[in-house]
Order: sequence, then structure tokens, then C-alpha cells
Amino acid sequence: MPKINPEKNSPELWLEHWPWPDAEGHKYRRGHLGCVTGPPSATGAARLAARAGLRIGAGLVSLLSPPASVLVNAVHSTAVMVKAFHDSDSLSSLASETNCTVIGPAAGVTEATARNVISVLATAESAVLDADALTVFKDAPKDLFKHLRPTTVLTPHEGEFERVFPGLLDQLGRIEAAKSASSVSGAVMILKGAETVIANPDGRVVINRHASPFLATAGSGDVLAGITGGLMAQGMSAYHAACAAVWVHGDASLRFGPGMIAEDLPEMLPGILASFYASRS
Repeated sequence: MPKINPEKNSPELWLEHWPWPDAEGHKYRRGHLGCVTGPPSATGAARLAARAGLRIGAGLVSLLSPPASVLVNAVHSTAVMVKAFHDSDSLSSLASETNCTVIGPAAGVTEATARNVISVLATAESAVLDADALTVFKDAPKDLFKHLRPTTVLTPHEGEFERVFPGLLDQLGRIEAAKSASSVSGAVMILKGAETVIANPDGRVVINRHASPFLATAGSGDVLAGITGGLMAQGMSAYHAACAAVWVHGDASLRFGPGMIAEDLPEMLPGILASFYASRS
């Protein structure tokens, strides 16, 4: 098998595709992002994703919440809306109103989560699957793959990757494994790590080294999922959104530096956006 030489991730690869608002635009044209939350004691991860999606430019962001979590989410949210779902069918209906839905952060490794993932994939225009949305299929990954498409982004760290693609990392190494997993699943792959690999089902592969070791903190992956979903909600392709989100996420960590926690990352995004906006020709 020939060795893959991935491109280096940089704004030159995707900045021309950035979904800037136009003078006649309004919030509905800027896209609607949904973020599915977990039970009452595990709602923060989805709120991190939602905050990041709003900061990166989505016009509307909704927390799609089990009834028991509605009040917890509502007291922590201002610009982000909270909408209740009672089962996978009602979640499917809410997801159909979004341009992209993020599911997985602290969702719980349960049969209900598996049903919810399939419901989101069936009706959302595009989707980002993170954390528990992947782990819940560890015993039957093909049950997930048959619902995936190139408008879906998977965002595993190595442990989650191994659960869904067992043995692939040891057999092929990170770059080749990400490329193979993207091809097998039919989805865009973000394999997180010190050197994050982004792979597209058509064979394109990008490696990102633009990041800080301070990203090794709880919740930073949830922020990445939200940035990715926020860009997709605005109409950026899944592949370009994945590449852009990984770079921007890394840039935010580099700008903040030591002492960073996940909550700091969304607040670094306006400065990054301002620098992009100023560079437009």
C-alpha cells in the first residue's frame, strides 16, 4: 500500500469557503444548529458545543433536551434556545428543523442514545457525532455506518476510534487508519490527537499540527464538535468545516495559552474571526 502524504492544514485550504454573512442576511439564513444534551447531571458538554456553534456564526442554536434537563439547560442559557424532546421520534422532528445537529457529548451510552443517533441521522441536514454517539455502537458499528453519509462528521479521540474501528490504528497507523475509516463509514473523520487527522471519504487527508498541548482538558472536544457543527449549519461542506474547525480550535488554544479551560475556547473565536474578516480581499 503506498504511503499517504497528507496536506498540512491551514486557512489556505478552506478560508475561501468560509460562510460570511451578507448585507441582506438574517439569523435564519445563517443556519440553525442543534445540540442534543444528556441527562440533568451531564448537560454541560452540549452547552459547550452550543456556545461554540453560536460564536462561530450560526444564526440560531438550540439545545435539544430531554424533559428532565430542560430547566437545568434553561438557567444556563441566554441566546441559546432550549427545546424538549420526549423520545427519538420527537427528537427526529426537532433535528429536521436544523441545518446541522451535534449529538454525543455526555449523551450517555444507552439504547436511547443509539436510537437518538439514528433519528438525528435520518432527518438532520447534516450531523456531527462525538463521544457517546460513537461509543454506543462499539458492539455493532455497521449498524451506524449504514446511516452515515458525506454530510456527517465523526470526531473520535483514539479510544473512541478503537471502539468503532477495532484494530485499525495498530494495523495501519493514525493517518492510514483515519483514511480507511472514512472510506468504510462514508463519513468525514476527525481523528483527534496531538496531530489531528482529517479524512474525507473521497480519499483527501489533512493533518493538523496547529494546536496547543493545553487542549488536553475536559470539554475541549465538545467545543470542537460545536465549531464544526456551527460551520456546517452555515452551509460549509462537512470536509471543509472539519478542516477549518480543527485549525480554529487549535488557534484558539494557542492564543489563550497556559491555564486554558474549555469554557475559554469559544471566547477566543471573535478575535480569530476578526483576523479572517480583515484579510478578505
